[in-house]
Parts: sequence; C-alpha cells; structure tokens
Amino acid sequence: MITAGIDMGSRTVKVVFLEELNVDGAPELKWGVKGKHMMFPDELDMDAAADKALADGMAACGLSRDQVTRIVATGAGRKQVRFADTDVTEVSAGARGAVFMLPSAQTVVDVGAEEGRGIKANGSGKVVDFAGNEKCAAGAGAFAESMARALQLTLKEFGEASLRSDRTIPMNAQCTVFAESEVVSLIHSATPKEDIAKSVLDAVASRVCAMVRRVGIEGDVILIGGMVNNPGFVRSLKDALGVDHVNLPDMPEYVSALGAALIATEKETA
Repeated sequence: MITAGIDMGSRTVKVVFLEELNVDGAPELKWGVKGKHMMFPDELDMDAAADKALADGMAACGLSRDQVTRIVATGAGRKQVRFADTDVTEVSAGARGAVFMLPSAQTVVDVGAEEGRGIKANGSGKVVDFAGNEKCAAGAGAFAESMARALQLTLKEFGEASLRSDRTIPMNAQCTVFAESEVVSLIHSATPKEDIAKSVLDAVASRVCAMVRRVGIEGDVILIGGMVNNPGFVRSLKDALGVDHVNLPDMPEYVSALGAALIATEKETA
C-alpha cells in the first residue's frame, strides 16, 4: 500500500510517498519513504500546482495514480487540493512527521518561509499544545530573507556570515518594514554585515522561542522547516531556548508532507 502527503506551502509544494514495508516478526505496520518531490508553483494557480506536483512526484518515483491508495493534504493551500481524500492542519502534520523522524521528540519547532510555531507533541505524534506567530513574518524565514536582501547577501551567505559574529545587537522592531529601517541604520553606522546578520537571526530566534515557551520545552527538541538549512539561525535558536542540542532531521522541508502521508496510512488502516 502506498499513501501520499502533499504540503501546499506559501512558496513551495512538497509531496511525500510512503510505502508499507514487510518487516518479519513485527506485529505493527512499518512505513518507509518511497519518494519525495518539491516544486515551485511560479505562475501556476494553486489547483494546477497541486496537480503538477503530484504528477511529477509520481513520475519521479515510478508510480501510477491507481497505486496511491490515499492522499492527505496540509499547508496553507490544503483546501485547494481537489484530489485529496482529506486535509489536516500544518500543526497536526508537522507534529506527526517530526515524531516519526525522532520518536523521542516532544518539542517541535516549525519555522518556514511565512510562519513559525512551537508544538508540544506526545509519543504518538499527536498535538498536545501549540502556539504560532502573530506579527507578520517576524518569526519566520521571510523576515531573514528580506534582511539578507537589504545587506545584498544571499540567504546562504547571510546565515554563514552570522556565524562569524559573537556580538549581541538588540533589534526591537516587530515588523519586517520597520526592521529594515533598523538594518539600514546599522549599515550607515558601519556595523559589520556579520554582526547585523546575527542580530536579525537572534531576533527571529527570540520570537520563535517565545512561542515555544508558551507551550513549554519538554523532552528532545526538533527543528523542522526550511530554516533548518540556515546554520546561523540554528545557533541562535539553541541559544535562545537555552538547550544543549536542537535535533535537525533529514529532509526538513518535507516533514509536514511526511506527516500528512503518515496520517493517510492511519486512515487507510483504521
């Protein structure tokens, strides 16, 4: 049996296919990733993007549509995935996928392009509590991306530059527009770019940390979403949370799609 999860995000569409594995002597079902696919919608509308992501993903994995027994959608555009059997929230999908990747995880930090959230999960990957960002993109990746453009750096260069700084420069703005003004002021005062980059990532981490603390930090901490790929943010988040280690999963951008595919397996076998 093969199921699929499709995550209709604000910037990208991700699809994960799961297949049932034959594990001798194991009474419970075991699942493994059959394949995954990511696409950028560009000029496509959400309906067309979902159709293309599924078709391209199946082609890449050598699957036909009749082999996929159930599809669950998640993400900001989940309601527009017409072919999905059902949909679930990003919070539910993120928690389920994160605990699958790290069974000891209880604190899930999800930071993507437009949203950041803290999630408390139980051992089954069910959501116990969660808190999300409420002030534009100040607690998400788009904030860092905007500040990187202000410094004329790529996002990769921005993250790497922050690692070369050990200064703490408070950034008080709660909005991307006003934060850009703070960055411009720092540039005009000849503040090194690496110090500004660290200041921005510290600010994002501080806001994310505030969400996580609202639900409580328990057990192992796992970070999912695109900001896993920013080493400067990972350092800032670890420092803000005051923990020794933040776990970084493989294929972090696909964790919510993975969670949706896992929820599809539960519905299929119910």
